[in-house]
Amino acid sequence: MNRSIVSVVLPFYQAENTLERAVKSILSQTFTDFELLLVDNNSMDRSVEIARQMALTDSRIKVFHEKEQGVVFAMNRGMQEARGKFIARMDADDVSLPERLEKQFRFLQQHPQFGLVGSRVKHVSPLPSKGLERFVKWVNSFHTSDEIFQNRLVEIPIIQPTVMFRAELVGQYGAYREGDFPEDYELFLRWLDAGVLFYQLPELLHEWHDSETRLTRTDERYSPHAFYKTKAYYFARWFLRTHPQLEIWVWGAGRKSRQRARLLEEQGVTIRGYYDLNANKTAERLCRSYVDIPEPGRQFILSMVGNHGARDQIESYLKNRHYQPGTDFLLMA
Repeated sequence: MNRSIVSVVLPFYQAENTLERAVKSILSQTFTDFELLLVDNNSMDRSVEIARQMALTDSRIKVFHEKEQGVVFAMNRGMQEARGKFIARMDADDVSLPERLEKQFRFLQQHPQFGLVGSRVKHVSPLPSKGLERFVKWVNSFHTSDEIFQNRLVEIPIIQPTVMFRAELVGQYGAYREGDFPEDYELFLRWLDAGVLFYQLPELLHEWHDSETRLTRTDERYSPHAFYKTKAYYFARWFLRTHPQLEIWVWGAGRKSRQRARLLEEQGVTIRGYYDLNANKTAERLCRSYVDIPEPGRQFILSMVGNHGARDQIESYLKNRHYQPGTDFLLMA
């Protein structure tokens, strides 16, 4: 039996208003050697009917049903059924631009050292969402594996439905996991922790459509606390493996920063003290002014300041002091 080189996995639930548009954007790709796996997750609207009707028009479309509720189970079912050497992710409410699959496939073919590739996105939303617009602009600014790895603990470094990756990675490092955490972010951090190199193409190849029902808006697994628990776990794994000799100082002594730092301590990381604008901002632990930061090499600084502008200022200040990201400091907010 002939097998397609790329498997596009598209899980859907209650997507009657957007599924046809999403499917047509895949069928319109300049790259044609793919199978499109539509995985229904107990939809009660016309989604399944639409999927089946479209499957009759193109033999590359296959429709599956996953009875276990949740995007983790639907996505994993799709990956289990996939027969391609590469797997591309797709959401039922998004649009892939015509050259997406071709450019991502060519990149992975020509650069065997990389395991996963995404692309820049266009944010499409009828909602007032300045925060999400800033997030998309931030994600779109990264391309290289170093940039993605160094910023992995600030936010998710690549937008999930844009990615294509080598199918073998699922067997090597595991599929999506179910739990009280954002499943896409956890998978990315797990693969990055295992040494998988990510890249983001500078071309805009995907429309990321927002709505009131998007899981990131409605599911507690995408709450700030859930994100920080996941960040703390993977930071601790990395830091204790790579920097066991250095003390950790947290930049940011406010209440939220201290709460986030306690998540690190639950993972076995010892916090030596805090830096902030003013010394003694907290009596919880030793707190110094940021002007007292020593020369690099004596400690590791983890920034927990969440304000977007302040984060950029902190990064610039540390780099001007010759602190190197990943070696002497990281941002985690």
